Amino acid sequence: MPWPATPADLAGVSWTDLEPIFAELESRLLSAESAETWLADWSRFEEIVSEAIASAMIAYTCDTGDPAKEAAHLRFSVDIAPKVEERSVRLAERFVRLGYSRPGLETMIARFQRSIDIFRSESVPLFAELEELGIRYQRIAAGFLAEWEGEQKPLPQLAPFLQSPDRMVRERAFRAVVGCYRTAQSELSTIFDEQYALRHAVAKNAGFADFQLYSFAAKYRFDYAPEDTARFHTAAADLVAPLLGEMYEQRCRRLRLESVRPWDLGAPIYRDRALEPFRTADELVQTARRIFEDVDPVLGAQFGLLIDEKLLDLESRRNKAPGGYCDTLHFRGRPFIFMNASGVMEDVTTLLHEAGHAFHALASAAQPLIWQRHPTAEAAELASMSMELLSAPYLGPPDGYLSERDAAIARLEHLEDVIATLTHVASVDAFQQWLYTSGEGHDAVARDQAWLENRGRFERGVDWSGLEAERVTRWYRQLHIFLYPFYYIEYGIAQLGAIQVWHNARRDQAAATAAYRRFLARGA
Repeated sequence: MPWPATPADLAGVSWTDLEPIFAELESRLLSAESAETWLADWSRFEEIVSEAIASAMIAYTCDTGDPAKEAAHLRFSVDIAPKVEERSVRLAERFVRLGYSRPGLETMIARFQRSIDIFRSESVPLFAELEELGIRYQRIAAGFLAEWEGEQKPLPQLAPFLQSPDRMVRERAFRAVVGCYRTAQSELSTIFDEQYALRHAVAKNAGFADFQLYSFAAKYRFDYAPEDTARFHTAAADLVAPLLGEMYEQRCRRLRLESVRPWDLGAPIYRDRALEPFRTADELVQTARRIFEDVDPVLGAQFGLLIDEKLLDLESRRNKAPGGYCDTLHFRGRPFIFMNASGVMEDVTTLLHEAGHAFHALASAAQPLIWQRHPTAEAAELASMSMELLSAPYLGPPDGYLSERDAAIARLEHLEDVIATLTHVASVDAFQQWLYTSGEGHDAVARDQAWLENRGRFERGVDWSGLEAERVTRWYRQLHIFLYPFYYIEYGIAQLGAIQVWHNARRDQAAATAAYRRFLARGA
């Protein structure tokens, strides 16, 4: 096929259609004089291919029940993407051999070299299998429906009931959500069995002792090592977990309970009912636009662009994949935000978070080459978590979601959630370290027991007696473990950075926001 002009030109293509274009880039004359043109052409092609892959993924996660969308996603993610990665590494190797460099390409070249070092052709079909397994996980999780008041509801729509002032309602909602994962636990465990074996093989092929070491290399973690994350775990357990326990003791007193059970964690303690910041998706979106305009007029205009170009899918519904994300459409230089809103304050925080990613994508789009735009995940999450805190002063009047008092409550609850986030991140990352370094990660029973022991190290003050099976399901709900292994410590690192941004903003909001925007524009 001729070189595609847009991602739409790749609708229905197979790998055999794309392979000649990679072959042409591999055979084209490459010299110091032609390097910039060659890089620009390759970057443009990568933009088109990556946007086609991302668009298929977005369409599928928005509607996992559509067989045509699933087939397109499978074709791109399983048949095409692993082969694109293989040929991209070959092109990177060709460029690195040339020895060409200039200011602004240092990070790109370092990443190219790392990708060359760890790539093995025999792992390409293994990554294709891993993609298929990830799609199976998403299909199962997206299909969960809970019986509620005679109606079948997607799990995100139970979020308001988990915050009910009525303890019996909260418990019913908790058991309904957890019950879906308990029912599917065996099937999800089998999926992970297969993923574990494949990931171990990928690491072994590349010459690594375990998948953790491989992941640190693959994620371009040039600045820290597994022992550093282990120190993070220790610090979270020793310093943050006791504070979390104190918070839950206060919660217990305020709710006048004998002990805090897991369904009490969302109960309102500063007002009679949980905050209800919006009723419709349009209200969620339009209020967010006003808040971003208050943070910075440029950011407000950028969010308006996402609204106008329909780059948001926010409401929970049947067959919609769980979670939330922001993906970048590199050809257009646009982000896409996906989430599952159900009317709770956490939805506002999620939108502020994902909008931080979106602002990052829009700012870094000015970088000329695709490899100069992608930050590592630590920097990406710093953009999103900082936006949560930069937006916090504007949650109340005149433009926000809440009254002045309720906005103060929302800010307080958010800061409490920061404490919980640091311990949760540490527990998920420590569990993943155990999974891939203990030698027992292949054992389903050992995995569940390790999760219980690990969770007990970090989560203090919650009474789980008689609920061990329910507590185990929490790791099955953590989609990162299934879809994005070892992508989690970044949230903890970024949370610490976001606290620093917040500290700066409390002294000078305008200066902190300006520094934030300069950071976004640096891309990779």
